Amino acid sequence: MVRSMYAGVAGMKSNQNRMDVIGNNIANANTYGYKSSRATFRDMYYQQVRGASAGTQTRGGINPSAVGYGSQLASIDLMMDSSSMTSTGFALDCAITGEGFFQVMDPDGNIYYTKAGMLDIDPATGAVVDSNGNFVLGTSATEGKLDSAQPGSNKIMIAVNPVQASTAKVEKEISGRTLTIESSEQTKEANVSFTFTSDTTMPDGQLVRAVMDSTTSVINIQFNANGEFTSMEQINTEINNAITEAYGGKHPGGTYTFNLDPDPFQTPDIAGNTIKSLTGKEIITVASSDYEGGGIKDIPETAPGNNDGKTMPEGFKFVETGLRFTGSGDATMSVVAAADPKDGYVVKITAGTVVYEGTISKERAEASTGANTLLLKNIAKDADKNDTITISYPNIKTFTDDPTAAGGDRPVNKDYASVDIGTAEPSQPTHNLGLGKATFTLEGGTIYKTQDVSNLTGISIGADGTITGTSEGGLQILGRIDLATFGNAKGLMQAGNSYFTMTANSGPAKLAIAGEDGTGAIKNSALEMSNVDLSQEFSDMIVTQRGFQASSRMITVSDTMLEELINLKR
Repeated sequence: MVRSMYAGVAGMKSNQNRMDVIGNNIANANTYGYKSSRATFRDMYYQQVRGASAGTQTRGGINPSAVGYGSQLASIDLMMDSSSMTSTGFALDCAITGEGFFQVMDPDGNIYYTKAGMLDIDPATGAVVDSNGNFVLGTSATEGKLDSAQPGSNKIMIAVNPVQASTAKVEKEISGRTLTIESSEQTKEANVSFTFTSDTTMPDGQLVRAVMDSTTSVINIQFNANGEFTSMEQINTEINNAITEAYGGKHPGGTYTFNLDPDPFQTPDIAGNTIKSLTGKEIITVASSDYEGGGIKDIPETAPGNNDGKTMPEGFKFVETGLRFTGSGDATMSVVAAADPKDGYVVKITAGTVVYEGTISKERAEASTGANTLLLKNIAKDADKNDTITISYPNIKTFTDDPTAAGGDRPVNKDYASVDIGTAEPSQPTHNLGLGKATFTLEGGTIYKTQDVSNLTGISIGADGTITGTSEGGLQILGRIDLATFGNAKGLMQAGNSYFTMTANSGPAKLAIAGEDGTGAIKNSALEMSNVDLSQEFSDMIVTQRGFQASSRMITVSDTMLEELINLKR
């Protein structure tokens, strides 16, 4: 009877411990990163009533008999299985999508491990900390580069790169040239916009005028339409003098440099000549094509027909040259029958050293009334497809020996074998620079600025734990959160504050980059929820309560039996 009472007491203690574990689990059902526990029992020692004996030929064996003294708490096990994640919308919240723990260190240097990734950056020190103010461990970065490619367990100190001083600059393609404008001063006030126009009313002595808006952020450069400019150096000087005059002193952006590549005053044209000067109008005007001019000059609009002087054969007429006509010098023309008269007539124009050729078919020649055109191409190897001459041609009867011949198979008049038709001049690159085509906005001008955590305008954490942030200096790497794993994670000791500590049975911490060596990736803007299963906890609570109740009844019944024993003497 005394043994049954002690067994009831032991049962009550065991179930009370189990209820304590269940209560702690339920209390932490909404604790981020919490890992639930379970209590297990084992029976206690026994008092042997009868020993066991083996069977013989005359008697069977006897089993042992023993009376137990109740149960005791066997273990409280950590349930380390992962739980679901919840999105928080906070960029520095982190959850681990698998194995691994965050590392944190308190002010005394003690290292803890946790699944609760409520992180933040301390504005005073730049350290990455958790919700308890303890340092998060991993790898820091210096000048935007991680200090080590290997996982670490050092304080992550955020250092934001300074904004380097730079001049303002713009580069834009315009009319086949690249215009570059750059300030001399490293300041944001140099980030201005330039527009270019020409003015026919400016006095002869003034080449450039600058007009600014009230904020000086837009500068209109006006060129004297009739003024002449002989170099980019002169253009730079005139513009900067005009800016200084309009501003009333040196502009905050300093001196502005205007460069054109290729330099229109230094780049030879097709004929090997360079531009001597440009008017303000040419600097501003947008060209319709890359080349202008060119062709065969001094040709009468209507040939007299005697083939004397600089004329074309009767009935032929010069129409135009191509965009990149390269003929240069005296031009002659010939019209001869093809090797086989049935193939028609070959028309050839020689302009200096360049030969242009085309063929009029017999059928087209017979049918022509003078309205048809013929394209003569530069027959040199690899000639530009735009290096051409276009002419119109008459009916065949106009240029055969016998003007009345209908067959057209007789040879061409001998005087048409080489006729001097004029002077060829090659096309020239356009002189129009086209600066009036667009607005040129300079960017990037700034002074040197130190930066700290307060200057970060955006921060994020990658799947591998890399922390990146955006400041005025641009996007940079700020550090990396590294993880720890254990050979036996269930061997960790709970230390409160959602922390675990290493024990002899957990094994040492093994560091890893998130997503490597069996660890899970890091998901930012999310937290791992508690893995408490309330339905299981409530079921266990009911069973535990009944166990406790039954054990208490055991004590009551044992007490009643003792009372009956005492009453035997009455």
